[in-house]
Amino acid sequence: MQISERQKNILDTIIREYVESARPVSSMYLGEKYDFGICPASIRIEMQKLTDDGFLEQPHTSAGRVPTDKGYRFFVNDLLKSENQMEVRELGFEPGKSIEDEFEDVFKLANSLTRSLAQASSSLVLGYLRQEDVIWKEGWEDLLQNPEFEDKTAIENFINYLGYLEDDVKSRGSEAKLDIHIGGENRFSKAGDFSAITFSLQPVEQEEVILSIVGPKRMAYERNIALTNEVLKLFENL
Repeated sequence: MQISERQKNILDTIIREYVESARPVSSMYLGEKYDFGICPASIRIEMQKLTDDGFLEQPHTSAGRVPTDKGYRFFVNDLLKSENQMEVRELGFEPGKSIEDEFEDVFKLANSLTRSLAQASSSLVLGYLRQEDVIWKEGWEDLLQNPEFEDKTAIENFINYLGYLEDDVKSRGSEAKLDIHIGGENRFSKAGDFSAITFSLQPVEQEEVILSIVGPKRMAYERNIALTNEVLKLFENL
């Protein structure tokens, strides 16, 4: 479904604001903080159109809007095809120094990548070294700071989702490179509030590392996709 450039800008802004604040975003707030070239009443009309088309929803307790799975998917697809993606350099590897020089073995590499990616993304990262059949999970402390996990049921659902993800990465085909599952796109029935960005690396022949950035559906997709690209670029010349 096509949306106008103005609607796209409003949707992008709402998603970025909601990712940052975890609070529904109102037309009045957008009108005060951003210049879309239209008045708050017109912003409200555009937001209602985005709601009618399934990109936004209105929680019953608030006049503001939050993104739906469809809204996040539109945002993510637009990021993936954009030539002007965010760039980051926060994984702690020295520029110009190859991964082969940084690490003496693949086991150490996989463990370090999992930990570094968790720290940089403030998400939980699941790392799997296929040939050794070893799984790491890093980033619990930052993950549980998200307001979504104030609910005990959400924590239980997330732990069950992680169990599903462990099985999923182990059965993942070697030809798969990058998968992003948002909310209800997950095949696991209780994963509607979570998202995962999963990708594969082959640091040396016959060795495969799978990494998955996992968190609430309100994750920082722009930043996490940029971090994913940083890792992929580190390995593209190996």
